[in-house]
Amino acid sequence: MNPRETDALAKGDYLNLLEEGLVHGRLDRRRFMKLALAAGASLAAVQAAAQTLGDAAITQRYNSQNLKPTYDYIVVGSGSGGAVVAGRLAAKTDANVLVLEAGGTDQLDAVLNPSLWTSNIRTDREWGFTAEPNAKVNGRSLILPMGKVVGGGSSINAMIWARGHKNDFDFWAAETGDDAWSYKKVLQIYKRIEDWHGKPDPDRRGTGGPVYVDRVRDVNPVAPAFVEACGTVGIPAFEDMNGEMMEGNGGVALANVRIRDGRRLNIPSAYLWENLKRKNITLLTGATVQKLEFSGTTVKGVTFVKDGTVHTVRATSRVVLSAGAINTPKLLMLSGIGRAQDLKPLGIDVRHDLQGVGQNFQDHILAGGCIWEYKTPLPPANSGAEATFFWKSNSALDTPDMQPFCEEIPYASEVTGKQYEVPAGSWTIAPGIVRPRSTGEVKLTSTDFSVAPKIDGGFLREDADLTALVHCIELCREIGNSAPLSKFAKREVMPGPLSKAALADFARNATGTYFHESCTCKMGKGETSVVDGKLSVHGIEGLSIADASVMPRITTGNTMAPTVIIGERMADILTG
Repeated sequence: MNPRETDALAKGDYLNLLEEGLVHGRLDRRRFMKLALAAGASLAAVQAAAQTLGDAAITQRYNSQNLKPTYDYIVVGSGSGGAVVAGRLAAKTDANVLVLEAGGTDQLDAVLNPSLWTSNIRTDREWGFTAEPNAKVNGRSLILPMGKVVGGGSSINAMIWARGHKNDFDFWAAETGDDAWSYKKVLQIYKRIEDWHGKPDPDRRGTGGPVYVDRVRDVNPVAPAFVEACGTVGIPAFEDMNGEMMEGNGGVALANVRIRDGRRLNIPSAYLWENLKRKNITLLTGATVQKLEFSGTTVKGVTFVKDGTVHTVRATSRVVLSAGAINTPKLLMLSGIGRAQDLKPLGIDVRHDLQGVGQNFQDHILAGGCIWEYKTPLPPANSGAEATFFWKSNSALDTPDMQPFCEEIPYASEVTGKQYEVPAGSWTIAPGIVRPRSTGEVKLTSTDFSVAPKIDGGFLREDADLTALVHCIELCREIGNSAPLSKFAKREVMPGPLSKAALADFARNATGTYFHESCTCKMGKGETSVVDGKLSVHGIEGLSIADASVMPRITTGNTMAPTVIIGERMADILTG
């Protein structure tokens, strides 16, 4: 072989070296080495290339270059729902599965290094969505990042594993009339899938499953001081932020995370990567789905664009949408499924008038924030957010509605960051509201998929949310100014003591979100529900949804773990 060919082989570009007719079926490492050696490569070059690529990469390179016209299942999106569905289908059945991901690889330092997670915001690894200006947040337009990369949100988030409160799942069960969504049943799924490395709790936590979860390790000392400080206002400390703590009134704890040996574990690492060695699954990146294909009211496949070329692929069994709470309703609407009064003015033929599509948008509020300057600056550890509490702003509530995070860096909004001089060496208690009453909607503005939809976030639309947020800010200030944290605080940077009116205005200026977009295709039985308890779209055959959009109400806490549960339920339903 000449030097150019040897270099190409070392880089894994083996398809440039082998005649197209040589390869039939699965191209695993052994077959790759045999064919490459036959083509004249040296043994050392072949071994190096095979070691670099691995069986999964070799198989996927072949599969992506040899797309089939028809698959059994097509899964749109490789995030916290889609990766679970696709991985389990490939592992548990002989079905051919095509996974279409609009983004690129997750094998990047910005993804794998936990401390760099914020560097992904407003890059090509997320969709760049922004909500419409909202008078309730002083006319501001809040950013709504969503993952556009293998792993979706699980590749760009803060890696927090928050299961949700017991009452969340019992509410889902009541809304759907399906006991499989009850906390009792969901708890069994959590125990089945988890590989928990914290304090043993056999009644609530599982070990040996695919999903590694641990408490944060080697923490910044501000985090345990925050846990102690919460005790000064009556919030009890727990060893585990999930489990017992999320079956009652809440508490404070160091965070559960998906971090191991200093590296992010996204959801594909648990469900996809090992299974990508299998010949019956194809993960195609850079593939943007534009619409669903139908025969009557039955979905028969999808049309997508990759590298400027339009492809239409059929699905013999089912299409599963796991594109997230903005793109999933967008795809439905572009395909004629949605509110007739919204689709007709755009010239879209209404295939099914489904009033709930794009409605009920919800997200958690995360305000930036209550900030203190370090006496002696300390570097952040893990993802920089290592302790949190769940607590009630009103004792009459059935479930905690507040979830601030202690963050070891300064976190301010684009407004509060300018109003106050925030030193780089600062730490934050970011007030959070996780049971919002306000809702919004996602609407099309064009039939062109490349045009972002109009997103009305609805943030603080209900006065109760502002009341809860103001209370949360006051509580965070009290905690941050307490004795256990005084050793780390040179001074309070913001907001300081303010009148009620000034504090409410600060809250509006500080409001951001947790980037937990949800609920736009909610499951249930009512007129505004989009899927049933089995995650099938009402009135449409061959189409299911498995992402955070199906939540009838957003869960109490970070949404990655509950979305994995949605993926697991979808896989259970499809595999029987």
